[in-house]
Amino acid sequence: MLIYYLSISILTFLALGLDKSRARKRRWRIPERRLLTLAWLGGAFGALLGMLVFHHKTRKPHFWISVVTGSVLHAAVIFLFYTL
Repeated sequence: MLIYYLSISILTFLALGLDKSRARKRRWRIPERRLLTLAWLGGAFGALLGMLVFHHKTRKPHFWISVVTGSVLHAAVIFLFYTL
C-alpha cells in the first residue's frame, strides 16, 4: 500500500511540474480535473508538494481545499491501515 501511495504521489508531482512547464510555454495543459483526480486517487501528498515546489495552482482556493482535504484523508487511511 505504501508503494502505491509513493508511486501515485510521484506521478502527481511530475504531472504538476509538467503542467507548470507547459503553462509557461503557452502549450497544451493537463486539465485541472485530471490533476485533482490523481490527487484523490492517492497522489494528494505529491500534489501538495508540487504546488509548493512549482508554485502551481496556488491561487485557486478550490484546488488548495481539495488537495489538503485529500492529504488529510489519505494520511488517515495510511494511519489506520498500519495501526489496525
